[in-house]
Amino acid sequence: EGKGKRRNPLHDFKKTGELMLIKVNKTLEVKTKLLNTTEQCAKRCSRNKGLSFTCKAFAYDRVTKRCHWLSFNSLTNGVRKKQDHAFDLYEKKDYVRNCIIGKGADYKGTISATKSGIQCQAWNSMIPHEH
Repeated sequence: EGKGKRRNPLHDFKKTGELMLIKVNKTLEVKTKLLNTTEQCAKRCSRNKGLSFTCKAFAYDRVTKRCHWLSFNSLTNGVRKKQDHAFDLYEKKDYVRNCIIGKGADYKGTISATKSGIQCQAWNSMIPHEH
């Protein structure tokens, strides 16, 4: 039971059709390669295989079948969105979701304040509370 069935790597990504991200900040990294499917792009992004950075998103050019792995996503400073009919943008859900699952140990989102507006304590700080 369950043999031969593989989890689809795209499940970890949020898809936005016809959108590309343009880096304004030149220190942000991008790597591209010809790949036949979005699943192949997603698998490589999830594993960071062959990348010198942590992959947070990828854009797939449906026309040229080229994958663009990104060290940033749509929430990163120094990035702007561009409508482009050739591209589909896939962002890792871990980096764009604004909810905490379980104890939040794997949370990589952007929320840094409580519901009442109190600034969250940094994970590497023991002040004002121990973890």
